[in-house]
Amino acid sequence: MNTTKLAVFQKKEIRKTIHNNEWWFVIEDVVLGLIDSKDPKQYIQRMKSRDAELKKGWVQIVHTLEIATTGGKQKMLCANTEGIFRIIQSIPSPKAEPFKRWLAKVGYERVQEIEDPELATKRTRALFKAKGYSDDWVEKRMRGIAIREELTDEWKNRGARKQKEYAILTAEISKATFGMTPSEYKNLKKLKRENLRDHMTDLELIFSMLGERATTEITQTKDTKGLKNLQGDAMEGGKIAGDAKVALEVKTGKKVSSANNYLESPDVGTFVNFFLAYCHTIWEFMSKVINRIVI
Repeated sequence: MNTTKLAVFQKKEIRKTIHNNEWWFVIEDVVLGLIDSKDPKQYIQRMKSRDAELKKGWVQIVHTLEIATTGGKQKMLCANTEGIFRIIQSIPSPKAEPFKRWLAKVGYERVQEIEDPELATKRTRALFKAKGYSDDWVEKRMRGIAIREELTDEWKNRGARKQKEYAILTAEISKATFGMTPSEYKNLKKLKRENLRDHMTDLELIFSMLGERATTEITQTKDTKGLKNLQGDAMEGGKIAGDAKVALEVKTGKKVSSANNYLESPDVGTFVNFFLAYCHTIWEFMSKVINRIVI
C-alpha cells in the first residue's frame, strides 16, 4: 500500500505516504514548515554541511519514494518518523524548539516509566480520555490490553516468537469469535492504519477479551507447545467467545459486530487530536532511544 495524505503543521501542508506499513514524510515539506526560506533544497544542503553526523547517516535516514502531486506521481526524498525527528534536531529554528523541548520531556518521562511502569498505564488511559472515549470504554480497553499482553507472553514462551506468528494466531481467534480476520474487520469499519480495537464498541471489546482470555486459559491448562498446537487453542478460545456472541445476538436480535466506529469521528483533523497523535509518535520514538541507552 502506498497512499499519499496531507498532515498540517502550523498551517503548512506536509505530504506523507505509507511505505513498509509506516508513515514517511516529504522532507522538503517538513523543512518548509520549520524555516522561513522558500528554497528547501538549498537549506537541506547547508544543513548537511553543518551537521557531519547527519550527512554521514543521510542514506540510512532518507528514501526516495513516489508522492502524488497535482502533476502526477513524483519521486521525492522522504523520511520516517524517527528520521524526521533526527532532521528536526539539525534545524536551528524557533519553530523547532517546541519539538525539541517535547523530546526532552518525553525522554525524561520514559526514564520515569522504566522506574515505575504504572506511569505508562496512567498516560495511556489519559490519552484515550483526551480523545473523547468514555471512562467505561477506557477501562475495558485497558483491561483488554493487559489480557492481550498476557496471551502474547504465553505464545512467546511456547514457541511463537515472531510478529507474523502472533498475527496468524490472532486471526484464528478473531475468525472464531467474529467470523472475520482483523484485516476483514478493519475493512468492515473502513479503517486503514488505525488500531481496530480503538474503534470497537463496548461489546466488541468484551468479546475480543473473552476470546483471548479463554485462549490463554486453554493454553495454560493443556501446556501447549508449538505454533500448530497454539493455533488449535486459538480456534477453541475464539469459539467460546463466538458461541457467547451468537447467544447474545439471538436474545437481543442485534448484531455485535458493527461497521460503525466507537467514536463518531475517529480521525477528526482537529488540532487537539493531531497534537495528541503527534506527541504519541514522539513518545514511541524516544522510548526506542532511551531503551537503547539503558540497554
